[in-house]
Amino acid sequence: MANVFGILTAVLLALAAFVALKNKDAYQNEVDHRKNEETMLAASKKRLKTAQDELTEKQKELSETRTEVAKLRETEATQKKSNEGLKSEIESKTTQTAANKTKLDEIRAKVAELGAIKDLVPKVKGLVAAVEEAKQLITSNLAKLANLADENTRMESFIQNLKNEGTMIANKESYFKSTLINSIYPNWGFVTLSAGSTSGVVAGSTLEVVRDGQAIARLLVSAVESGTASASIVPDSLTQGTVLMVGDKVTPSTKPVEEPAAPAPAAAQPEAAPVAPEPAPAALPDLGTDPFAEPAAPAAEVEETPAAESEF
Repeated sequence: MANVFGILTAVLLALAAFVALKNKDAYQNEVDHRKNEETMLAASKKRLKTAQDELTEKQKELSETRTEVAKLRETEATQKKSNEGLKSEIESKTTQTAANKTKLDEIRAKVAELGAIKDLVPKVKGLVAAVEEAKQLITSNLAKLANLADENTRMESFIQNLKNEGTMIANKESYFKSTLINSIYPNWGFVTLSAGSTSGVVAGSTLEVVRDGQAIARLLVSAVESGTASASIVPDSLTQGTVLMVGDKVTPSTKPVEEPAAPAPAAAQPEAAPVAPEPAPAALPDLGTDPFAEPAAPAAEVEETPAAESEF
């Protein structure tokens, strides 16, 4: 009988040990699963923070662009008012010139109606002096009229340039002729350009990398300074088998980058499926290299179109 109890006790102890081992494995699996879930939650929060920061930056850029457009419109109104004054002055000078010509014709008619030449000598001398004075006045007025016409033409050209630049800035379109890639950071997915806002590079605009007359990639301008700019390489736009190189030519593009579709409201989304663990991130490059540092020497001269300068 004692042996039976001993055997039963051993069996119960073995079962208890087996159950404890299973519980330990289940508990460890639950701990590992929770750690994975917390890691994925932290990554999701980080991506959300990055997206919110980008949205804030875009809103700031939009506000700055609207402010600049408003300033350009004020400048346009001022220039229009100045042009109206110039036109009025031109009309006044034209009327005065016509009056001087009429006066000269009247003087010539009076000379023809006068008597003997001997009696006319003193009068002729006076009339000659008056005619010369009238000619000089006419010449002076004509020169002023020509200057005013040239000034009006320059002002209209200046206003048109302001309109064109303001429209392109509002539409996020760059208006430089061409520039070159100054440096490339493939691990970060962006390049720097040898031209900036002074040359006509606009933040948010789309550019094309051109080699041998063919577009090999597209860029999206992300940040602009006065003499340089950085642009992200648009995913899947790089031609297969092609590698971007320093010195590649970059030109503005008329094809905008398609914005990703907005996610559906939370209430309308179906129940989320279990999230698979994310793949391990790619190894980062040596952080000792500053991607924003200026290169030692540019690869080639930049072909830029300088921004239009004011005639005044």
